[in-house]
Amino acid sequence: MSSTITPEESLVAFKRNLTSKGRYDANLHDDYLLYRFLRARKYNLEKAELMFTNYLDWRIKDNVDDIVNSFSFEEESKVHALYPRYYHKTDKIGRTVYVEQLKSLDVGELFKSTTTERLTKKHIREFEKFSKYRIVACGLKAGVHLEQGLSIMDLKGVPLSQFNQVRKVIQLLSSIAADYYPETLGKMFLINCPTLFTAVWAVIKSFLDETTVAKISILGSNYKKQLLEHIAEENLPASLGGKCECPGGCENSDIGPWNDGTVAGYPDKLYEGFKARDSGYFF
Repeated sequence: MSSTITPEESLVAFKRNLTSKGRYDANLHDDYLLYRFLRARKYNLEKAELMFTNYLDWRIKDNVDDIVNSFSFEEESKVHALYPRYYHKTDKIGRTVYVEQLKSLDVGELFKSTTTERLTKKHIREFEKFSKYRIVACGLKAGVHLEQGLSIMDLKGVPLSQFNQVRKVIQLLSSIAADYYPETLGKMFLINCPTLFTAVWAVIKSFLDETTVAKISILGSNYKKQLLEHIAEENLPASLGGKCECPGGCENSDIGPWNDGTVAGYPDKLYEGFKARDSGYFF
């Protein structure tokens, strides 16, 4: 971005360019969304426009609205046992806390239970739920606009020999965030990283932009202090060094401002119905 052009002026130009090509809808594309694409391309209007139009085309091609409204992931219980991924409460800023645990991830077994296409759809559905539901509720509770979350990726128990296969799965899913949900990562902690992980990280970060890399902290087994600087002890699962022990397990609770009754207008039947839909129950 030129030093003589402000972000606000870039936004006006961005809207004008998109409008001239019939790609801007004020009812669907608020300023926060457009700013995320501008920031992701460092306010280069041509690159931001290309990224945004690719996003719009992708939503149509992959039927994203249909995924939200009707996609069922019936294999969720099997996949969750192999690859636990879950949202759990908020950090000290009020952002969502998202956890991935990789110790049980056997890629061969994973794709006996699902397919790349279906796993991708599940991931898209969760990103839609994050960006249009979870983080919105978090912002309402915090009293500020929020659009980024905090993520924890736990590498405890992952054999170094499996890192390449695990990396491929993570890379596949991460590309969705990078291409279509930019600027939604606020902070990430990679914890329980083995000593030799440095070599693996060198490969992984080559697929990430420098802004994203700067948000990621690589930690060994002594990670508790750093996590607690960002997350209150009562909000951090006991399995990660905190004090929270949700009935049925924190990894199954999906608890936060979006459904805990602390924000007016929440929970929402559509988004909270995903679990029932995956279980074969429709309402």
